[in-house]
Amino acid sequence: MTVCAPKVTLRQEMRAFLGLAIPLALAQVAQASTGLVDTVMMGWLGAATLASGGLASMTFFALLATAMGGVAGVSPLVSEALGAGRPKAVGILIRQGLWLTLLIALPTSLVLSRSELFLSHLGQAPTTVALAKQYLDVLAWGFAPGLGFAVLRGAMASLADTGPVMAIVLGATLFNILGNYVLGFGHWGFPRLELTGLALASLMAQWGMFLSLALYMAGRPAFQPYRIFRELHRLDLPKLGALVNLGIPTGLSSALEIGLFLVVSYLMGVLGVAVLAAHQIVFQSLFVIFMVPLGMSFAATARVGFWLGQGDLSAARQAGRVAIGLGVGFMTVAAILLLAFPRALVGFFLDLSHPESQEVLRLALPILVVAALSQVLDGAQKTASGALLGLKDTRIPVLLSFVAFWGIGLASGVALGFPLQLQGTGLWLGQSLGVAVSAGLFVWRFHHLTGPGLP
Repeated sequence: MTVCAPKVTLRQEMRAFLGLAIPLALAQVAQASTGLVDTVMMGWLGAATLASGGLASMTFFALLATAMGGVAGVSPLVSEALGAGRPKAVGILIRQGLWLTLLIALPTSLVLSRSELFLSHLGQAPTTVALAKQYLDVLAWGFAPGLGFAVLRGAMASLADTGPVMAIVLGATLFNILGNYVLGFGHWGFPRLELTGLALASLMAQWGMFLSLALYMAGRPAFQPYRIFRELHRLDLPKLGALVNLGIPTGLSSALEIGLFLVVSYLMGVLGVAVLAAHQIVFQSLFVIFMVPLGMSFAATARVGFWLGQGDLSAARQAGRVAIGLGVGFMTVAAILLLAFPRALVGFFLDLSHPESQEVLRLALPILVVAALSQVLDGAQKTASGALLGLKDTRIPVLLSFVAFWGIGLASGVALGFPLQLQGTGLWLGQSLGVAVSAGLFVWRFHHLTGPGLP
């Protein structure tokens, strides 16, 4: 592995990175907007529906994001194969990624379809459980296409063809908005299905994204040498094993991060419907913003993985630094905007003239301040994580994630939220501390692995 000057200049690397990152980030924002649109329209159905449906939506997308970590090995391995000049391996890896999707999605969908079994044991009110079940009973069957889309999107990032991903996701988001309007509220002759209708629209959007991207990749002449969808029935156990070897620790790391936010949401529900509604407003807003550094992390994985395949450690280090710097820069701007317009953000979800909204507003404002400030560190944490994945470094980050998110984040959040009685704000302070620690550890780890003179 070489450690001489990179083969590309800093400006060239930034241009290449942004060429991948911008479409991927926009696609992630649009995809996350499916949950955001659902949550906004849930708010139009009332605070109780917002709290319950928002919790259900978060449960689905948290599990989907965790599972995406399990199939994340597709992107670095495809990037490495391209960098090393092994095109035959590209199609095999993508096909095995789709097999891995089925292995993960089928049991997860069954669990989601029986959501009442775990929600009721997590201290949620009976009304919350009943409403959440309406949503998850339908959307559970969108898990497989959502995860399959993640596999194909990762491959497209490695193949440096991300524009179609953005176009497909934007189209699906617009369809979801229209579907929510028609099915959720009963327009154009359709029945008013409320939460069930919102879930149906999201389910169709998930399937539409996966099938559209699969058809594009199957029909694109430039992808024909990879034979992506030929012999789709054949398992390649060594390649599948390589994906699992990377995916298990990456999925665990994602589970530790997403799991912290999910557990905090359930703890918010224990504190009451108003606290849970305030938390859902803040979380759903930040979740969409977080999609930008997440998209950047996919680009970081592809760029670092490509240079790793080329055997150029210096260029890999430069690619990671570019990703981390731009991630921090974007999230700094986002934090400033959140702090400048907090009431407007809450008013986007709820009618602030309604009496019941005032309590939610009072609870949401201090949470929003804490959450906005933590965004800067989240930008560093997520892009550094993507850079580490590009290096195929997955096992140590799992341990670092456990220490940061659960050993520090959850423990301090519970202490601040309950014994110290800071409630929702205390829980957010704790999880933000976990993000800060993980950001520092991941950035340190990346620079340690790519430092001069290291193999």
